[in-house]
Amino acid sequence: MTLHDGREIPQLGFGVFKVPPEQTQQTVEQAFEVGYRHIDTAEMYGNEAGVGAAISASGIPRDELWITSKLNNPFHRPDDARKAFDQSLADLGLEQVDLFLIHWPLPTRYDGDFVSTWRTLVEFHEDGRARSIGVSNFEPDHLRRIINESGVVPTVNQIEVHPYLGNEAARAANSEHGVATEAWSPIAKGRVLDDPTVVEVGQRVGRTPSQVTLRWHVQRGDIVFPKSMHRERMEENFRLFDFDLSEGDMQAITALDRGEAGRTGPNPNTFG
Repeated sequence: MTLHDGREIPQLGFGVFKVPPEQTQQTVEQAFEVGYRHIDTAEMYGNEAGVGAAISASGIPRDELWITSKLNNPFHRPDDARKAFDQSLADLGLEQVDLFLIHWPLPTRYDGDFVSTWRTLVEFHEDGRARSIGVSNFEPDHLRRIINESGVVPTVNQIEVHPYLGNEAARAANSEHGVATEAWSPIAKGRVLDDPTVVEVGQRVGRTPSQVTLRWHVQRGDIVFPKSMHRERMEENFRLFDFDLSEGDMQAITALDRGEAGRTGPNPNTFG
């Protein structure tokens, strides 16, 4: 997919949320072997060093990889953010990341000021160490505020999206501003895999519930990065581009939306 800054990001990536640091290198190396070239990590995950070790050991040319990381919540103040970003690059063993995000807006902390944090990420982009910059878990009002006050539009907004939480207002705000939607928890932490609708669609198209759900994301235009520590599941999740869901299948899965009741994570308006 092409972001509004002209850079191309693989629509399918590999996430390392909750991958133990001591197992991260091996896990990411397996993901590379399967074919993944987009890795999504974060300072908060504590495993950037393992991702960096896997990159170094892989022998894959740097320009063939897309590496994303995110600012940890205790480091929103500009000087803290600068130090944290320096540490991320050091832990990853990289001179640049492809994408760096504010992990959470934290409107109940820092006197509600996430705009100065965003301006600090703009610095990282301007000095070339973050090739693209974006945000994560930003609600429509948060997104509009940083755009209006900084004049800089994030390339992506990584938000919770899955069949039980379509998060359509946030997706619409992203679209309005040309911001790509990245979907975290794309299979609702596994909750949708037993859903009768998803199972029925999978049986009809000859695919697993996970593949059906991820394909639903892909056809909606979301960027996804499922996580697994099992090689066979990594391979299963990678096989998304040789089948299509019908419009009826897409509508049936979209209709599973439960609104706020479908959330698996915290609400960005109150989390802090």
